[in-house]
Amino acid sequence: MPVREIKWLPNPERGTQVSVGFDGSDSDDFTVIRCRTRSGRLFTPRYGPVKRPTIWNPAEWGGQIPRHEVAVALDEIHDRWDVSRGYYDPPGWRTEIGEWAQKYGEKRVVEWPTYRVKFMHEELERFLVDLKEGRIKDDGCPITRVHMANAIKVAQNGQRYILGKPGGEQHRKIDAAMTSVLAHAAACDAEASGWPEKSDTTVICFGASKGRSTATARSERRRGRGGSVFG
Repeated sequence: MPVREIKWLPNPERGTQVSVGFDGSDSDDFTVIRCRTRSGRLFTPRYGPVKRPTIWNPAEWGGQIPRHEVAVALDEIHDRWDVSRGYYDPPGWRTEIGEWAQKYGEKRVVEWPTYRVKFMHEELERFLVDLKEGRIKDDGCPITRVHMANAIKVAQNGQRYILGKPGGEQHRKIDAAMTSVLAHAAACDAEASGWPEKSDTTVICFGASKGRSTATARSERRRGRGGSVFG
């Protein structure tokens, strides 16, 4: 089933309160940073002079994730928005995550391993309930929509599940879906611990991304199919 075309909203205005989710790779899966506003809007930041989305496909970078680009994008995120908390999946990026925690603060950069089945299952359950109840909105990022469509529930012991790819289809990426769950978890935990009061005055208008990753979005849309855990 093809992914329905929707408008990709622009990023929220400078100073908006946000949480951050990060899922890193090196040379196979994508590396993704996604954010969520306090009001519940999940979005893919766009950074740099050509406003590239913070989704890096190693195939576009000579087979290797451009770690310097990731660091530049994260620096811009912390400069543009009021980051309360961020959850970072650490495998392959522990050194950078440690450096970021020193730079931005240990409460803003927190290691959050997605391989912990109990905790991952609980966050997926929370995400699905909040999605169903309309507490989560999305900016319409086309790559994220395809990754959401690709993601399936993979059974684990104790009647739990985690996110995974369809069997034998490693090319169907799910990294933006995983990062969305992390950003939402970080926002919920920030709220529970007393996220400072500040109005989210996001200005909504329609727009589209520019830059080299447009081709990636098109190819990802073509590969999107049904059967997703996210519907």
